[in-house]
Amino acid sequence: MEKSPIDKLINDISKLPGLGRRSAERIALFLLKNKNKLLLPLVETLNQSYEKIIECSNCGNLDMQNPCNICRNVNRDTTTICIVEDVSDLWTFEKVGFYRGLYHVLGGSLSAIQGIGTDELKIQNLLNRIDNKNIKEIILALSTTIEGQTTSFVIADKLEQFGHINVTKLAQGVPMGGEVHYLDENTLNTAFQSRKKIT
Repeated sequence: MEKSPIDKLINDISKLPGLGRRSAERIALFLLKNKNKLLLPLVETLNQSYEKIIECSNCGNLDMQNPCNICRNVNRDTTTICIVEDVSDLWTFEKVGFYRGLYHVLGGSLSAIQGIGTDELKIQNLLNRIDNKNIKEIILALSTTIEGQTTSFVIADKLEQFGHINVTKLAQGVPMGGEVHYLDENTLNTAFQSRKKIT
């Protein structure tokens, strides 16, 4: 038997991170009660987002142009690349505003449980970028979870072929198990300014 449009709406909303079935029901009901004021504008915004927002082929950021505004910006330090797990981490750094180099979004971290290996992450894209540019420093700004640290070690190992590159990671201020996009501005700034070279 085919699901009703309401069930489909609830089901689709419940697929969003952090939302269970009950939260999805409340959101669906709220949107349906406010069709013209909220649901219709949301549908239009989602359609525009689908049509206009694309992934940057250089760094993996989301923008309306490719390359993105960060990669195109001539005032950025093009000799430094900050590696992050997700676009949300990139947005966190940009919001704080102290980093003026380039980024590389991996698309996650290594996880045997979730079946994420090196082929699922954009590590090869990173190596290709470094090969074609005058990169002097790679900053590993990954989470301090076991998966994040494992990913850092794998990338650092792969970067050894580029002897001239200084590979650093965020230092003090990042708690074990902490994720970058949850850190406050001062903690992130301290960790960034105190980054250490990976031996």
